Amino acid sequence: MSGQRGFTLLEVLVALVILGLGGVALIQLSAQGLRLLKQSDMHQDAVLLADRLVRDMVPLAEGVQTGTDGDFSWERRVATVGTPDALRPTAGPRARLLSLTVTVRWSRGAAVTLATLRTAPDT
Repeated sequence: MSGQRGFTLLEVLVALVILGLGGVALIQLSAQGLRLLKQSDMHQDAVLLADRLVRDMVPLAEGVQTGTDGDFSWERRVATVGTPDALRPTAGPRARLLSLTVTVRWSRGAAVTLATLRTAPDT
């Protein structure tokens, strides 16, 4: 029987184990890619929501507003920023400077925060 050619049972089992490990690794990489794609999608949607909330801020009144939008909860904070007298115009309409911060949160503590400064008519 020494003249017969072929694979031994041990060689076949080792090849199957290697093939199985490679298959499992590919499946895990694919699943991780899908999770990252979902996170990226949620992050992009949160940024778009935060941007919309910043742009829709009318009238510009100080305070805190909260709300929900689908899977997201948001908080919008508006506060007056003090400006030195040297930076205020001597003629024409006077304006006040407002700090606007929007935080959007979603599952597992993930959050996006946008902050900007806006001007509003001085009352």
